[in-house]
Amino acid sequence: MKTYNELQLAKELIRFPSITPIDAGAMRFLAKKLTDIGFKCKILEFKTRGSKPVKNLYAKLNKSGPNFNFAGHMDVVPAGNTKKWTVNPFKPAVKGKYLIGRGANDMKSSIACFVSAVSKFKKSKFKGSISLLITGDEEGIAINGTKKVVEYLRKKKEKIDFCLVGEPTNQNKLGEMMKIGRRGSMTGYLTIHGIQGHVAYPHDAKNPTTVITKILNEIKSIKLDSGTKNFQPSNLEIVKINTDNKADNVIPAEISATFNIRFNNKHSSNSLKKKINKIIKNNCKRKKCSFKISYMVSGEAFITKPNKTTFMIQKIIKKITKIKPKLSTTGGISDARFIRKISPCVEFGLVGKTMHKIDEAVSVSDLKKLTTIYQKILENYFK
Repeated sequence: MKTYNELQLAKELIRFPSITPIDAGAMRFLAKKLTDIGFKCKILEFKTRGSKPVKNLYAKLNKSGPNFNFAGHMDVVPAGNTKKWTVNPFKPAVKGKYLIGRGANDMKSSIACFVSAVSKFKKSKFKGSISLLITGDEEGIAINGTKKVVEYLRKKKEKIDFCLVGEPTNQNKLGEMMKIGRRGSMTGYLTIHGIQGHVAYPHDAKNPTTVITKILNEIKSIKLDSGTKNFQPSNLEIVKINTDNKADNVIPAEISATFNIRFNNKHSSNSLKKKINKIIKNNCKRKKCSFKISYMVSGEAFITKPNKTTFMIQKIIKKITKIKPKLSTTGGISDARFIRKISPCVEFGLVGKTMHKIDEAVSVSDLKKLTTIYQKILENYFK
């Protein structure tokens, strides 16, 4: 029976320049590999107005019994200045016991590890099914990726009993951390409209910068919370301010700012919108100026209550790595925010210290360990 080597498969996947939302043939390649070990594969392409089409893959081995799912993404961020890489980012190479290439830890290698683990585990019969949900739209706007696949699975009444997301969850050493939830993320886009005029005659103008600085100071000064048992404190950061003003002696007609909030489960996006909108309205009312505010909610805060599968995974990781992983909710957002609507989720993958960087790299030893961890998880889940 065919088995796959995790290092070789990782190299093959990295060779596809699948920069979001480009597929570059990666999904069909992976589907072929999975088909060869017995999976039924369906490539799902979604497109919405104003966005580019995205290819996704849902593959399943067996039909009945509990469905253990592995979720990940094939898309990667751009390589940046390729002249600064020690290897071609899409021609991976092993140097000093590390595999270097774009997607080496975020997250083509963990996909390779899981596929390798399944190919080895499949030597024994088991009662149940194994599936993979692989998207090509995690690093981008995430509109035509996992979110759409989850909607598709719901319509098909396809049940997932447990999902393991292979995102890089460790900062320094394999085994440090499992993710059992994530903070929510919301971006606000604020524009204040004033009246343009000469700086020497401010009484004939209305300076929107005065208003927006007052608003930004006020919303930045809000202490949202002190954190919870499972979450770190929420934080709001101003990330952009722009007047698009070309002259130094002109009061601008308008000014815009962008801010992002990472919030825990003490809040919802709606409760935060109400709080911020009240501050904006009060300030603009006092200064008699108009405004426009819009929001993009990337995801709400969530947590998967640890169950026996969570603790089983934690125990296996400790046995292989000699480190007991912390159950955490730190970091950014992931596609678990979509999958958790249909299944309990846990995230565990490689060390992400070099993700999105020049010379993204992963330890070859960690690839072997992660493959073993994934195989042991399957063996214990289907006992």
